[in-house]
Amino acid sequence: MLESQQQTDYEKNINEFLGSDCDLIVTVGFLLGDATSAAAKANTDQPFQILDFAYADPHDNVWQQVYATAEGAFLAGYVAAGTTKTGKVGTFGGINIPPVADFMVGFQEGIEYYNSKHGTSVELLGWDNAKKDGLFTGDFNDQDKGKTFGQNLIDEGADIVMPVAGPVGLGTAAAVKENPGVMRIGVDTDWYVSAPEYQDIVLTSVLKHLELAVQSAAKAVADGSFKGGLQVATLANGEIGIAPFHDFDSQVPQALKDELKQVTQDIIDGKIKVPLITEAPK
Repeated sequence: MLESQQQTDYEKNINEFLGSDCDLIVTVGFLLGDATSAAAKANTDQPFQILDFAYADPHDNVWQQVYATAEGAFLAGYVAAGTTKTGKVGTFGGINIPPVADFMVGFQEGIEYYNSKHGTSVELLGWDNAKKDGLFTGDFNDQDKGKTFGQNLIDEGADIVMPVAGPVGLGTAAAVKENPGVMRIGVDTDWYVSAPEYQDIVLTSVLKHLELAVQSAAKAVADGSFKGGLQVATLANGEIGIAPFHDFDSQVPQALKDELKQVTQDIIDGKIKVPLITEAPK
C-alpha cells in the first residue's frame, strides 16, 4: 500500500504499482480521478478500481465504486436530532467535493425528517443544503483546524459534531473531549474502533464498508468476471450503514432505536428519497 502525501504523488504511486505486476490496482479518493483515468487509458489490460469516483466516459477496465453515504448520514442526522440536548448539532468538511458533501447533505436531511416527525426544530450548523455549501477547512490533514472548527461549533451551541475531514477530525475529537456533554459522530469507519482514545465521546459513525467493495473487485479479477463500470454502495446492499452506539447505547431511547429501524427500511424500500451529490454521470 502506498499513501500519497501530495498531488504529485498520485501518478508516481500508480506507476510503481504498474511496474509491480499487480492483478488489481485500487486507488482511493475523489482527487485521484484524473491520475487513475490516465493510467487506465494507457494500460487497458490492467484492472483498476477507484473508490469515491465515477467517470462520464467509458473506462472499461475501471471498477468505479461510489457510495450513497447520504443514506447513512441521514440515519446519523435522525439520531443526532433525537439525542441533542441543546437543539443544535454541527458539521464541517475538509474540501467541498461530492464524497464529502454527500455526508453533510444526508445529515441535514435526517435532521429535518426528525423535525417533521416530532414537531421539533433542531438546527444544523456548518452546512446548508439549499446553498450546497458550508464550513470547510480546505484540507484533510490539519488537526489544529479540526480542533478550532469543532470548538467554534461547540461555542455556537452544538452538542453533537460530525466532521467530514479525515484526520482533521481527530482535532475535533480533542475539542469535544474538552467539553463535557458534547459527542461526536465519526465518518467512513467506526471511530470507536479506529480512534479508541476517543471511545467515550463517539455517539455513532457513518460507515462506508470500503473493504466489501475491494473484496468484490478482487474476487471478480480472480474468477475472470471483472468489468469496469459504476458500482453503488447503499443501505440495501449492506455497504453503507451506521455503527453501534457503544458506550452511549443506554442513552439512546428504545423508541428512537425503533424509529431508526423503520427509517432504515423506508430508505431501502424507496419510501424515503435521500438526495445525493455523487451520482452516476449523465
